[in-house]
Amino acid sequence: MTGKRWTAFKLVSLLLVVAALASAFSVYEVNEVRFWMLLGITAMTALAFLTLFSASQKNLHRFVTEMESQINITERDSLYRFPAPAVIVDGDGIVIWYNIAFTDQVYGGDAFGLHITKIIDIDLRKTIENKNTTVNYETGNFRVSAFTTEKTDANDEIIAELTLLYFDDISDYISLANKINDIRPAVILISVDNYDDILSGEKESEKANISIQIDKLMESYFDEHNALLKKLDNDRFIAVAEEHDLNGMLADKFRILEKVRGINVTEKNPVTISIGVAMDTDSIIESEQTAKQALEMAQGRGGDQAAVKKESGFEFFGGVATGIERNTKVKTRFVATAFMELINTCDKVIIMGHRFGDLDSIGAGAGLVGAIRRFRPGKEVSMAVDPDRNLAKPIIERLNENLDDEPEIFISPSEALSRITDDTLLIIVDTNNRDIIENTELCERTKHIAVIDHHRQTVNYIDNAVIFHHEPYASSASEMTAELIQYFTGIDKLPSYYADAMLAGIMLDTKDFVMRTGVRTFEAAAFLKKLGADMVAVKGLFANTLECVKHRSQLISSTEIYNRCGIALDDSGDSSARVSAAQAADEMLDIEGVDASFVIFCIPDGGINISARSRGAMNVQIIMEKLGGGGHQTMAAAQFTGITIHEAKAKLVGAIDEHIANIS
Repeated sequence: MTGKRWTAFKLVSLLLVVAALASAFSVYEVNEVRFWMLLGITAMTALAFLTLFSASQKNLHRFVTEMESQINITERDSLYRFPAPAVIVDGDGIVIWYNIAFTDQVYGGDAFGLHITKIIDIDLRKTIENKNTTVNYETGNFRVSAFTTEKTDANDEIIAELTLLYFDDISDYISLANKINDIRPAVILISVDNYDDILSGEKESEKANISIQIDKLMESYFDEHNALLKKLDNDRFIAVAEEHDLNGMLADKFRILEKVRGINVTEKNPVTISIGVAMDTDSIIESEQTAKQALEMAQGRGGDQAAVKKESGFEFFGGVATGIERNTKVKTRFVATAFMELINTCDKVIIMGHRFGDLDSIGAGAGLVGAIRRFRPGKEVSMAVDPDRNLAKPIIERLNENLDDEPEIFISPSEALSRITDDTLLIIVDTNNRDIIENTELCERTKHIAVIDHHRQTVNYIDNAVIFHHEPYASSASEMTAELIQYFTGIDKLPSYYADAMLAGIMLDTKDFVMRTGVRTFEAAAFLKKLGADMVAVKGLFANTLECVKHRSQLISSTEIYNRCGIALDDSGDSSARVSAAQAADEMLDIEGVDASFVIFCIPDGGINISARSRGAMNVQIIMEKLGGGGHQTMAAAQFTGITIHEAKAKLVGAIDEHIANIS
């Protein structure tokens, strides 16, 4: 008995003794003999009570002590023989005790004195904080629960800390979950790229033959992988497969992509397909919606590839063939109409490109500024560009000098931020990647966003755009801009300097109309020529300083050829390295035996960049994506921080080897 009850018991006992004494003294004057008799009896009774009470307390304490000892022995013996594994570690994670089950089911050796992480792969700190975790060990899967006790001294300071780790075998549950996941249905959407354009000009019998070949290949491939295939239209299919069968398709890297390319149409226009796959979804409806997103991603990256959407992100397969140009301009007309309506509803327009804007980015943006000002006179329109960190200073200076009677064309990003309102329209050109735009804050604070871009779609694309005009088959953003503004009113009065800017962008990205050109590229150039574009003046915008030419020559002369790839390093950190590296990468393609070129160079702020080029024999976009970059099949780039130029080269070589292994 302890606490308040024990105090009350002692107080009552004392009161009883006092009452007995008082009763004895009350008869003193009446009968002295009786008083002494009562006093003696009271004293003897009190003494006996105290003696017996003291003895009973000692017996009780002895009984409790013996019981506690027996219980502790029972607890220890029960835990030691308990069928579930258990281990006790100290504050440093060192094993100080474990039971028989731990030896039988987890670790058969002597675990005393070992750190727990030497036995199982576990984050002890997080396990203690979260009270449990799940580990995958050689002998099975376990849910590990943690119970920590602390021993303190008289000052309540911790002098020891012990943690009991209890292992619950959940291997059966994991196995059941894996079986459920394996039979979970996944939706696969397939689209034939540019079906109508591929078959245009073919005889009806040949069209039917090609369609039958496509159907047979689809049926054969998906039957091989136990998938249900349904044809939705001439150029669209849907398939449903269990995930364990889908894993077989991932293992063979969607071999159907290569098989379809073997169908003969014309040498320059092979049949290609885009595939969107959804994995790790909770329902068939969610799977179908996710597959649509994946298919859009595959098509946005140029087609001829499979995009697999998982919980961890996208995984891509294929992308070998060069994208086929769309000859129809129906989409462009619809987009131009939508742009005009959007411009009419906004109070001002700000145009922005990517960081370190080049002639294509600045040229396309400047062309839009001039077109919108003619389409809607008085509308406040300007382009946000860093005046110091750009690669298009010749074109900016030329426009500012020759159009000084017009409102300011180019403003700084900070000035653009001060001008935006709730009704401002932000048009982003020559990129769809939100990580490399000129100013991310400007994008975040603007409610109305439109995108015009020709680069293959990235995973972190700008997904909140009102208009997303994306043509991965176009040569340049300037080509797309030139096509759009043909449908704007008042464009016949557009000053020729704007046309020069857009033509410079086309010439940059096509390498003077050599790379990635199609019918629409020359039609756009013809339209700009009609507006008064001067080819000689535009060519003058590409002039380089003598130092830049020397630097480029040094890079080319230092080229090392590895697996048909030219690799050059530049650790000078020169401010003109971006320009000379890109030009050197272009010229390195003229070296015999080089299918792709890579120039790794240091930039003034300490980072490492890679400029990659090819003529289509090797997809440099896929290689750069492995390094966190992106771009086009024939033109791409990547950036690094915190590593040396030689470490960047090692990463590049690894990405090249992986890419060659995947396509071989």
